[in-house]
Amino acid sequence: MLLVRAPPSPAPLSAAANFPADLERPLRLRGLSSSRAGVTTATATAKPAASSLGGQKRKQVTSVANPLVKHCVKLRLSAAYRRSCRRLLLVGLAPILEVCSFELEAIDYLLLLDGVEAPEALREFSGDILYVSAAVMKKVSGMQSVDSTEAVAVMHMPNHFRDLGSHQDGDALDGLFSYPKRILVLDGIQDPGNLGTLIRSACAFKWDGVFLLPACCDPFNEKAIRAARGASLQLPIVSGTWHDLHALVTKYRMKMMAGHPESSSDASKETYSLSNELADSLLNESLCLVLGSEGNGLSAETLQACELVNIPMEVAKCCKG
Repeated sequence: MLLVRAPPSPAPLSAAANFPADLERPLRLRGLSSSRAGVTTATATAKPAASSLGGQKRKQVTSVANPLVKHCVKLRLSAAYRRSCRRLLLVGLAPILEVCSFELEAIDYLLLLDGVEAPEALREFSGDILYVSAAVMKKVSGMQSVDSTEAVAVMHMPNHFRDLGSHQDGDALDGLFSYPKRILVLDGIQDPGNLGTLIRSACAFKWDGVFLLPACCDPFNEKAIRAARGASLQLPIVSGTWHDLHALVTKYRMKMMAGHPESSSDASKETYSLSNELADSLLNESLCLVLGSEGNGLSAETLQACELVNIPMEVAKCCKG
């Protein structure tokens, strides 16, 4: 009910023109050769001038030792590398098509399994199209079989993602939110599937953003992206500490509430039960709703800082349906 009663939808994804022009600079920072240069080397023995999407010439990558392949594997496996490069990996045709519906230009490279026909939805793609061998597709995707993995995309990390641990100034959130009314705060969510589902729910209910407290898994983990179904690429997401969250709450004068089972509530603190009356009283409030981890529940900081609310089972079933 708290989610359903959310005010205005989040701002659309930033224009691709705000992203870095190519991958060369972040790759050089790590002492690697440019992935584009690796593609040039790999295509020296490519099939001659076969037509591809948008009239492009066919390019092939057949070796798992190709620099681009190594780059893609690191993007899939390392959250730190993803954030340093501001790039992420989309594995599978379904999530790629979801992204293409609203942000086609954010994709740098499209890797297609050799012999696979590209869908009509990708006909407008003007970036690099690379046809890869089954061995390369297995290496990049991490899948044992390529039967259901026909495509992988390397794309820009959304411009509205903020990792406050990498910012030293106090202006990191400027321009990200415009007087937010509803922020979903996740406290130590470690399961990527759960994290992605919660982000998708916040987007569906038109909340203004998601704040990830420490110990949350990376929102651009391949499983989290798959569960979010494109929501993590559309909704502002902030990764920060309790100090950062307090600054956000103070700046926008937000009320803080946390979901907490009544049966495990601290005797020293009252837990309210979610009702129509409570939801109505919050309609004009700017609200941060904190949800805890699957195993450990809410952190001590959350229990101290928030009003606690439990969601009766019948309400949860109603919202889920």
